[in-house]
Amino acid sequence: MKSLAIVVRDDSYDKIMVPFAFAHLQAAEGCKVNMLFLSWAALALKENGANQFKIQTAHADKEQWIKDQVSKIGMPNDILQLLKMLNDTGNVNFYACSLAASVFDIDDNNIIDEAKGNIVGASWFLNDIALKADHCQYW
Repeated sequence: MKSLAIVVRDDSYDKIMVPFAFAHLQAAEGCKVNMLFLSWAALALKENGANQFKIQTAHADKEQWIKDQVSKIGMPNDILQLLKMLNDTGNVNFYACSLAASVFDIDDNNIIDEAKGNIVGASWFLNDIALKADHCQYW
């Protein structure tokens, strides 16, 4: 696979880790990965926004355990550090949905450096990125 589009909408720590894992695996193989963050997930791209992500309620008592497990497999257990690691592959691009950016007050003044200039319309992402990708995932 040469290109992967991932649409991310889940905002709990444990759920957002899944698309990050897929992005990491594919980027490590040289695949170009483009990720669109919608709804509450867009907060991952806002400075200090990722700090708000908690384990989903059903597993809240396992937060430290899952973070330890993530570290154990060699990945950063901090979402911001994980975004930086993905960006450092040179194969992953992050986009914030413009509607979500409006709702959650995300702009180029408070978006993480790895996503600066990448606030886009969802239709643009779907038409120009997802439709042209070899595969598209929705989380």
